[in-house]
Amino acid sequence: MATVIVVGAQWGDEGKGKLVDVLTEKADIVARYQGGHNAGHTVVINDEKYILHLIPSGILHKNTVCIIGNGVVVEPAALISEITGLAKRGIKVSDNLLISRNAHLIMPYHIALDNAGEKSRGKKCIGTTGRGIGPTYVDKMARSGIRVGDLLYPDAFKEKLKTNLKHINFLMKNLYGTRSFSAQKIFTEYSGYAEILKKHIADTDLVINTAAAAGKNLLLEGAQGTFLDIDHGTYPYVTSSSSVAGGACTGLGIGPTKISKVLGVVKAYTTRVGSGPFPTELNDSVGEAIRAKGGEFGSTTGRPRRCGWLDTVILRHAAMVNGFSGLAITKLDILDGLDKIKICTAYRFRGKLYKDYPKDLEILENCTPVYEEVKGWNTSTIGIREFRKLPAEARSYIKRIEELVGVKAHIISTGQKRNELIKIRDQF
Repeated sequence: MATVIVVGAQWGDEGKGKLVDVLTEKADIVARYQGGHNAGHTVVINDEKYILHLIPSGILHKNTVCIIGNGVVVEPAALISEITGLAKRGIKVSDNLLISRNAHLIMPYHIALDNAGEKSRGKKCIGTTGRGIGPTYVDKMARSGIRVGDLLYPDAFKEKLKTNLKHINFLMKNLYGTRSFSAQKIFTEYSGYAEILKKHIADTDLVINTAAAAGKNLLLEGAQGTFLDIDHGTYPYVTSSSSVAGGACTGLGIGPTKISKVLGVVKAYTTRVGSGPFPTELNDSVGEAIRAKGGEFGSTTGRPRRCGWLDTVILRHAAMVNGFSGLAITKLDILDGLDKIKICTAYRFRGKLYKDYPKDLEILENCTPVYEEVKGWNTSTIGIREFRKLPAEARSYIKRIEELVGVKAHIISTGQKRNELIKIRDQF
């Protein structure tokens, strides 16, 4: 039995979906612990691409139970659309999908607040996806949120909705000058969602802990990445939840003593979507080439990702706050053909050298990366499945990452497809 957490080590988009899909072969349960449909996981199976936003990518394995945990915020229309889309492609979604009754619902007014808030910030906007994620978490912390389990009690749901709209409609009218919301209209809409989703609603914390006690293999996945974490990320340019490994315990209701391993997923380079500091960003032809070759466009929004060299300053910090037991290095093949590859080992700011991750936004936004240059490889790594068969320079690059981060590579991805993978160490 093992309980493994898969967590992004950068700013998200590291390729966690593929890793979860591959690891699910030995997992009985795959559970998502935070975030909403603002994140996307892409999995390629037999040249078919599947993009999942709320449902764990383990759903592509017919014998696996998938759980959307209490730490996730759920937009019912988006979830139903995802279920329907999978069904059309022959993927079963019935009793193999469970949703925590304690997960919070994204309401139409959350989406309106998200977009109005971003617009009002102007050039200082956070760069959210406008999906209502942040405002939903705000209501959760303010103890005025509406949860998935409330869908099962129509009268109570309607009263909570009416109470919330008194405040929301006042805010929308007087602060943002936009439309008000009708309680009856939202109630009718969400009553329809309740009929479809009620069979999936469960006490998922009991399901997870019962499975762990029975010796089952559990795979716990987060959305986004370490540096979008609300506490440990590049605040305020972060998401609204705990995307680090510790978030799995609170987001699913499982104790930390039951966690066996934490696999940190990292691209062979670095990307970021939206606003915020990015010390190794490349605003040149090399950055453009990486973006084009790597297909670095958001699976949820289609926004182009900012690209740069690998930053081991942030990776060392990610390894510390998550407690990585191993690394999964993805998209190694995107660096094929480069004569020289740079690795950031420190930052320099106002004459001072920073080898440890600085928390101050002023430093992160204005520092100069200190690079170490290594030799590239002029041959393809696509589809290689044994470490010894990688070009010598690629092996050296991997080993240097291990040395700088202090964590061994357990998995290396050499392409988009499910089988384009080097497994150095099993996670289960």
